Amino acid sequence: MFKRVENELELAMFNGIWTTVWREKGFELEFSDKSLAKYIVVTDEGHCVGTAEFKPYSIKDSELNETAPFHEHPDVIAAADEIVEIDKMAILRSYRGRYISDLLSACVYFAEGERIKYFVSLLEPVFLRALKVSFRVPLKKLGDKIFYKGDYVNPVLIDVEQIYQNKHRFDWVVYSQAALQRRRVAAE
Repeated sequence: MFKRVENELELAMFNGIWTTVWREKGFELEFSDKSLAKYIVVTDEGHCVGTAEFKPYSIKDSELNETAPFHEHPDVIAAADEIVEIDKMAILRSYRGRYISDLLSACVYFAEGERIKYFVSLLEPVFLRALKVSFRVPLKKLGDKIFYKGDYVNPVLIDVEQIYQNKHRFDWVVYSQAALQRRRVAAE
């Protein structure tokens, strides 16, 4: 299960999770000034165990472009206004195997609701391999791995639109159309 961060307590839980994982991995901590949304993964028992943050992306002035040439890729150029940066994808160590599908589903849910075509991100190589092999996430590596703020990462373009338009091909998606419809009605 997942939910959007909506209050200070949930924000504290969100920050506690990703900073724990970042320290474990040896990454530098970097709090975001701008965020479109933050989601937490919650167990059936109510424990917050995972995070994902969505940030605005701009071909012209995103800091991410200084790390990797996202802004030069033809798919990014063509879909410039339908791209979001995904950051702080993290699951506490003891929950990783069971809750990755919830984390990925939160990402797809956000993207479908906001009509996002692509995510851009810097992903740790082991996590990237799991996305490709185990979850068949449609993605492209946009260069070789690079050392960034404490560890190696790969610049990646994720075709999230392909996932939400073909959910039947991704059995790990764990939200219903009814939930998405309720979100749209609440927003109106």
